[in-house]
Amino acid sequence: MGWFDCHLHLFRVENPETGSVEEIGIPDEDSYEGEPDLIPGWEVHIADYFKRPGDSSSYEYDFGDGWEHAVVLEDIVEKQKGRKYPVCVAGARACPPEDCGGVPGYEDLLVTINDPTSEEYESTMEWLGGQFDPEQFDPAEVVFENPKRRWKFAFTDED
Repeated sequence: MGWFDCHLHLFRVENPETGSVEEIGIPDEDSYEGEPDLIPGWEVHIADYFKRPGDSSSYEYDFGDGWEHAVVLEDIVEKQKGRKYPVCVAGARACPPEDCGGVPGYEDLLVTINDPTSEEYESTMEWLGGQFDPEQFDPAEVVFENPKRRWKFAFTDED
């Protein structure tokens, strides 16, 4: 997605062997008593929960901004020799910028960047690194990273 994984997030998936719902993500050291145990994302492969077309999960990212996604396995295709997996084959639109304030903040951002006369236009474009095209998406640019390495990058000083 282009986000940095620096916020708590989780997948809610049905375990294909037990039928029970499991939560996989970044455990919160400050979780409340009685909350379900969160399986660390680096200990399991999310792909193990997607066995047949139609299998799905909810994905929540940045509990403060409240991004909610539906993840659905649409198809299983024959593996191609020499191709690295997983691979994104299609998509639409750019990922909203990290920390833009969830759906309402992103909607405000889009209004701002489409109005060069806005008081916030220049500072917003600077914050975005000078450019942002919400319609741009290239599946070839999607990178799948090792979750354990990604966690270290986001939450520790280690490389």
